[in-house]
Formats: sequence, C-alpha cells, structure tokens
Amino acid sequence: MKEKVIEAAGKTWRFLGQNGQTNVSQLAKSLKEKDEVVLQALGWLAREDKIDYTVKNRRTFVSLVESELRAFNTVIYNINEQVTATHGPGNGKLKAKK
Repeated sequence: MKEKVIEAAGKTWRFLGQNGQTNVSQLAKSLKEKDEVVLQALGWLAREDKIDYTVKNRRTFVSLVESELRAFNTVIYNINEQVTATHGPGNGKLKAKK
C-alpha cells in the first residue's frame, strides 16, 4: 500500500504541475486512483510542504507551492531540452504551467 501512495504522490505532483489548482474532490477521478490513496498522497505532499490548500465556496482546492511549481517547470524545461537535442526543435515537447 505504501508504494501505491508514493506512486500516487508523484502522479499528483505532476498533475498539479501541469494543471494548476485543482478541486480535491475531482483529483482521484483525474488521476484514475482510489480516493483513499489520493487523500493519503495529498497528506504526504502536505507533510513535505509541497502543496497548498485553498477553500472557495466550501470546496477545497489544492495546488503546488511556488517553489514546487518552479521545480516542476525546471524538470519540464530539462526534459524538453533533451527532446530537442535528440529529435530536433518542436518535436514532442511538454508544456510547463505558468
């Protein structure tokens, strides 16, 4: 079970990096994971100070903290640089969240 939570934490981190602020109630469906696993993954990320929670109209949203969003964008930039070096410009690039 711990491995599943760790995997879900990584998927959650990447999803939030790509999509930005997300309603917690929609996250499990978006990740195609069980609610309990995603909630545990969020707890893990929160404990590591990687996410922020926001409440709007009685709905809870989660997003990466600014330093984690910068880290995500750096990872995406480095992947895109490798893709460009291997396949040429514009082929298969990923998009970072602004």
